[in-house]
Amino acid sequence: MMRWPVLATLSLCALTTLASGMPSSERRVELDYLLTQDCGSCHGLTMKGGLGPALTPESLAGKPAVYLQTTILHGRPGTAMPPWRGILTDAESLWLAERLLAGEVGR
Repeated sequence: MMRWPVLATLSLCALTTLASGMPSSERRVELDYLLTQDCGSCHGLTMKGGLGPALTPESLAGKPAVYLQTTILHGRPGTAMPPWRGILTDAESLWLAERLLAGEVGR
């Protein structure tokens, strides 16, 4: 039964993020660069995997954006995935997660 509090927390996080707005067009350009260069250094420049797992729409199928956002912000303990909280806002991390799910990397 631990799932419900976790889902409620993730949902609240998503609603808070949506309320905070989307990154500016200038910031989106910076985030695209970060996604390609920084994320791509581990996940591959085409996001097909490397040190980190693939981040293609096919490999992420069934994962909600909030799940990916949480991974982006908090990292994955015990892995090379670092936390980006403090560098990225909630809105920016959600925007990146949605880009990954849509396969819009490097566009």
